[in-house]
Amino acid sequence: MPPSVVAAPPTAMHRVRQMVPGAVVAVVVSALCVAVTWLAPAAPALLLAILLGAVARGAGWLPPVLEPGLAWTARYVLRAGVVLLGMQLSVGDLTRLGVGELVVLVATVATTFAVTLWLGRVLRVRRALTLLVATGFSICGAAAIAGMSPVADAEEEDVATAVALVTVYGSLAIVALPVLSRVIGLDDRTAGLWAGMSVHEVAQVVAAAGTISAAALTVAIVAKLARVLLLAPLVAGAGVLRRRRHDTVGQRTAPWVPVFVIGFVVAVLLRTVGAVPDPLIDVVKPVTTIALGAAMVALGSQIHLGRLIRTGGRPLVLGALATLVAGGVSLLGLILV
Repeated sequence: MPPSVVAAPPTAMHRVRQMVPGAVVAVVVSALCVAVTWLAPAAPALLLAILLGAVARGAGWLPPVLEPGLAWTARYVLRAGVVLLGMQLSVGDLTRLGVGELVVLVATVATTFAVTLWLGRVLRVRRALTLLVATGFSICGAAAIAGMSPVADAEEEDVATAVALVTVYGSLAIVALPVLSRVIGLDDRTAGLWAGMSVHEVAQVVAAAGTISAAALTVAIVAKLARVLLLAPLVAGAGVLRRRRHDTVGQRTAPWVPVFVIGFVVAVLLRTVGAVPDPLIDVVKPVTTIALGAAMVALGSQIHLGRLIRTGGRPLVLGALATLVAGGVSLLGLILV
């Protein structure tokens, strides 16, 4: 009998070749979504990207050759996008908000996070998925979900489900918040702050506040960026708690802070001290959008709509309640101050 043949492990170059097709497709689709948004600002690129990924999955348009690259993009390109996002933020952005408004913002983030964790236990939603939903809905959607996913020991399905929930309820907020602002009689500044403090994704905040007015959009972006700055301490705190409880990620101890979150903080500090020149920011902004869009395409491709419908009843309820908490706490606080 001929001796058995043992397959050699794949080389680094072979793994790169496997990832290239899916990664290239994700980037191309993301760039197309950015172009559509440039022509039609009411259609946010990140929302289009994840929707296209989900549609492609549901329609069976994804050949197996794309799978390795899409999985790699969903994990690593998204994290790179988070670091690049930090380069556009400055601690000085917080000075544009009043003390009372900052208190409302922090209270909204803390309340949404804590109540969502409690609701997840009540609804018996998986712990990892609950933590991702709490983080994404209280901070900044998909980028926050990516930041928390290593600490949460989340499976790709949990990440994709959490991002899908952000997409569903953030899209509803784009339509509902401007209408409710007019019904309630909010001035443009208050309406913009409400959008920035309660809507999940940066793109969704831009779409919702931009529908109200340019003044609302300006203050909404400041409030949203202030929420994004809270991502690092929230993820770091969750990592510390998991280590104290001796939780593990796979076979490893849960990290104090994921490496790319440290990169995010460093990028914010570099921007704050003026080490990042404005011409570089003009280049970083579109690169960040395309990177996050590519990751959204990849994450969307991991959303199995049939499975989400069959098993997503409780997560859907959790997302709805988390959205109501964020919107209710922020609105009440803004009215009081």
